[in-house]
Amino acid sequence: MKYELFTKIALKEDLEKYGLKKGDIAVIIEEHPEINGQVGFTLEVFNALGDTIAIPTVTESQIELLRDNEIFNIRSLNISKVAEPPENYL
Repeated sequence: MKYELFTKIALKEDLEKYGLKKGDIAVIIEEHPEINGQVGFTLEVFNALGDTIAIPTVTESQIELLRDNEIFNIRSLNISKVAEPPENYL
């Protein structure tokens, strides 16, 4: 599937390194060339207030489009697991 930049997606699996869970919402901010048969994406993940909390890189098999029969849910984030954005970000 081809994903457009700035598309909102849901994670299909936990990303423990970032404290993220399956179903968390992110935005695609960069596409990477295909490696081992899969396209890669850099995502930006926000908290409920719109602050960036993580910028993970994932493969296409780790994400899925949002559906019109889904709703958002709020959960607490384990702050100690949140990775800092790269120094050159923004």
